[in-house]
Amino acid sequence: MRNNDPAMQEILRLAQSPAGQQLLTLLQQKGGNGLQQAVEKAAAGDYSQAKQALSDLMTDPEAKKLLEQLGR
Repeated sequence: MRNNDPAMQEILRLAQSPAGQQLLTLLQQKGGNGLQQAVEKAAAGDYSQAKQALSDLMTDPEAKKLLEQLGR
């Protein structure tokens, strides 16, 4: 199924970029199962765990660097 939502297309584009792939790997290494649970809860409308996971991630220098690359 294709999603024509421009925001979703941009998210997918960023996730498939080299910096996005590195960030996803870092998220999995740092978050593991907790990240998966946060994503599942966010999909169900509970964003508290996702916010905490992102907050924790923002303290990581490597993650900050990758996010800056994605922002360019």
